[in-house]
Amino acid sequence: MVIAVAGVASAAPGDTTVTFSVSGGALSVSVPTSAGLGSALPGNSVSGQLGNVTVTDSRALLSAAWTASVVSTSFTTGAGTPAETIPASAVSYWSGTATATTGTGTFTPGQATAGQAQTLGTSRTAYTLSAGVGNNSATWNPTLVVAIPAGAVNGTYTGTVTHSVA
Repeated sequence: MVIAVAGVASAAPGDTTVTFSVSGGALSVSVPTSAGLGSALPGNSVSGQLGNVTVTDSRALLSAAWTASVVSTSFTTGAGTPAETIPASAVSYWSGTATATTGTGTFTPGQATAGQAQTLGTSRTAYTLSAGVGNNSATWNPTLVVAIPAGAVNGTYTGTVTHSVA
């Protein structure tokens, strides 16, 4: 008796091409809505931290880089006469080191120490990222120092510190 065994059928391999997209988001900065620095007498300085500033880069770039900048307006009270105005050139800023970072790259503070503080009469670099890949973020808590002129008058002074990123 002869038993025949059926051969295993051989099928040609089937390839499926699969595609998907990685979506990039935005580059943004978030800042505290307000900060109080306390009080001081004319001829002295008042200082304090502004609160967390965070740059978030969700662009998912192969070569990610950004620069966060900061500038200030003058600070005024009352009608904003010369004796009621503290110019932006009397406002100093230092970013300090990052309190948190995510992603890859080189995160560099604009002013790592108080000795490197810069006045905000013109736009200054607050923080940078270079040699990044993909998504990343950096958070820092900058310090503001306001030199109050000897001729400043009593009052609550208000100004705006603006952070931007590009």
